[in-house]
Amino acid sequence: MLSDSQLEQIRKFAEEVSLREGCVLYDLEFFDGPNRALRVFIDRDPGGVSIDDCANVSRGLNLRLDVEDVIPGGHYDLEVSSPGLERKLSQLWHYSKAVGQQVRLQWRDPAGAIKSYEGKLTAFEGSTLRLENKAGPFVLEFANVQKGKILPGDLLKKNPAPGKKK
Repeated sequence: MLSDSQLEQIRKFAEEVSLREGCVLYDLEFFDGPNRALRVFIDRDPGGVSIDDCANVSRGLNLRLDVEDVIPGGHYDLEVSSPGLERKLSQLWHYSKAVGQQVRLQWRDPAGAIKSYEGKLTAFEGSTLRLENKAGPFVLEFANVQKGKILPGDLLKKNPAPGKKK
């Protein structure tokens, strides 16, 4: 298991390499166990990342991690990719970029119960999310959000898979 300081060092390296390649570090995850893996998610505005972006960040980060020997314990796989259409929302800036999109959130109410919400993220001000669905508007503090992700439904309706009718 990696310590918080090791994860922070890895994040710092991933941010530096991503920036050097013209991308931004979106998120990263480390999975320990028999199939250890470091998953790094990068993005680029406008248009997203290419395979070449992922390969360049992977090469640069792999070299830096090998030289610095930040991840002890032997072999692990390094995977660099786009965060995808159904991207996870975990940081404040993720939510500010997702304004106008459909999202699914899990949040904790004042009694401690986990609840779900699906709707359009209409605004994000400070740490307050403003959402709306058929039931009406909904306001939620970021601190209460447990999980969040973008729902690409509108995008998929506009761009159906090959062979599918609109």
